[in-house]
Amino acid sequence: MRPTGSPKALERRRRRAIALIERGLALKEVARRVRASFSSVFRWQQTVAQEGPAALKAKPVPGRPRKLRADECCGLLVILLEGALAYGFPNDLWTLKRIQTVIRKEFGVVYHPNHVWRLLRRAGWSCQVPERQAIQRDPEAIAHWKRYKWPHIKKGATTWGPSAVPR
Repeated sequence: MRPTGSPKALERRRRRAIALIERGLALKEVARRVRASFSSVFRWQQTVAQEGPAALKAKPVPGRPRKLRADECCGLLVILLEGALAYGFPNDLWTLKRIQTVIRKEFGVVYHPNHVWRLLRRAGWSCQVPERQAIQRDPEAIAHWKRYKWPHIKKGATTWGPSAVPR
């Protein structure tokens, strides 16, 4: 499995390990200092001995390249922060299909709606479900009910025992 970090950071770690070896440190100590396994440090040492220091250069990240560049992702986030209403949708709710539409219109890239979620997670966004409220909701009536009716209902009911106990 590939270790975490950018290719340049991993290259720096390999070069630091070789520099420590050249200073005379033991392989176990080098492995501890650069937080790598003993076998990796040994392999790096053998590679430098056979192919030279150029063998430690960073290699491209494996896998398919991303469809949206970093600057395009930033542009998408700016659009999303402005809100769905500002973009022309009938309400201010972003759905994956709506975001997919924005990506297609703005950047000419087609994403499946399920994969749009990966973009949002990478940007640090999380799923937010709007709280549902009735259209005919009356906050004053609710406050009145909580203040005057609920205390009487709460005090009067006993649900923990039988309703009529003969004495």
